[in-house]
Amino acid sequence: MTVTSVNEDFDQLELTLAADFDAPVERVWQLWADPRKLERWWGPPSYPATVDEFDLNPGGTVGYHMTGPEGDQPHGWWKVDSVAPPTRLEFTDGFADDHGEPLPDSPRIGMRVSLTRRGTAGSGTRMELSSTFRNEQEMHQMSDMGMAEGMREAAEQMDRLLG
Repeated sequence: MTVTSVNEDFDQLELTLAADFDAPVERVWQLWADPRKLERWWGPPSYPATVDEFDLNPGGTVGYHMTGPEGDQPHGWWKVDSVAPPTRLEFTDGFADDHGEPLPDSPRIGMRVSLTRRGTAGSGTRMELSSTFRNEQEMHQMSDMGMAEGMREAAEQMDRLLG
């Protein structure tokens, strides 16, 4: 299995997912850097993502929506803070309205992606995805919505794209 751990730390207001891949860092990075590849795994299987806007540069935005089994389409956005291909990406993630505009009263989650080489001759990759919350209430809200399980299900789809 790809995902090796998912940790919810309410004291530190952080949710961390770790996953190991039998693919080089550069290939795993492409799953983040290519919008067509990103949308093949970003949502859990029951809520596949469609990327509507994609600027993976500092200050850029990524807009997306997911389509649920009942046809509902929740929207989300990223505000890109920093990018260091192929090993690091930091962005803020949040909910958006139907036009892709951030919802002002919804949680905003600081996301940090770190990719490091592992294995023989660095042929594999360890991905750590850390989500930091502004306060305990927002973390509980996202936990109650199943964020940890959704992240696990989404990340587990990455293996087949790397195969």
